[in-house]
Amino acid sequence: MAISDRPAERHRRVAGQFTERVEGVTDWAAPSPVDDWIARDVVRHLIEWLPSLLSAGAGVTLPDGPPVDSDPVGAWKIHTEAVQALLDDPATADRVLVNPHIGELPLDRAIDQFYTTDVFLHTWDLARATGQDDRLDPEHCADLLAGMEPLDEILRSSGQYGPRVEVPDTADAQDRLLGFIGRDPNWAAGART
Repeated sequence: MAISDRPAERHRRVAGQFTERVEGVTDWAAPSPVDDWIARDVVRHLIEWLPSLLSAGAGVTLPDGPPVDSDPVGAWKIHTEAVQALLDDPATADRVLVNPHIGELPLDRAIDQFYTTDVFLHTWDLARATGQDDRLDPEHCADLLAGMEPLDEILRSSGQYGPRVEVPDTADAQDRLLGFIGRDPNWAAGART
C-alpha cells in the first residue's frame, strides 16, 4: 500500500475529511454500504479497533471518549484528536508496533498503513450512507489500489475485504478501488437487496 513519508500530515488530511462527514450526518441509523452496518457503526469500527492494536503492540493507551451510541460526533473527535497527537509527538518516530499478524513496524508507519487507510476507505461508506459528498482523492485511490492489488489473495483471506465487485474497464480510480475492496460503487441505501 502507499506509505506516506509524512504520516501525521496524511492523517490530519484524511481524518479531517472524515470529520467533515461525521459532522454532516443527520441520520445515524442510515444503512451503510457495509453489510449489517449503519452510519454509527462506521464510526464505531474506526474508534474501536485501533486502541487494542496500539495498546498490545506499542503500549499506547488512547483516551476514552463518550459512547458512540450516545455521541458519535464527540466520540470521533476525541479519538481522532488523540491519534493526531500521537502522530504529532516527535517521540512517536522512535516507537515500534509489534503484532503477530503484521510483524514489527515503526508506529507511525503502522498507523498510516492500516488505520489512516481504513479511515480513508470508510469516508466513502459514511458519505454514501448519509447522502454526503463521497468523492475521494483520486491520486490516493490510484496509489492504494496499485499497492493493494499485488496483495489480493492475502487481503481477501484476512476477512477484512469482501469479494471483489467488478467495475467497467473505464471506471475511475475511486470506483476501481471500491470494487477491489468489495464495495459496489453504485450502492444506494434505497437500492439494497
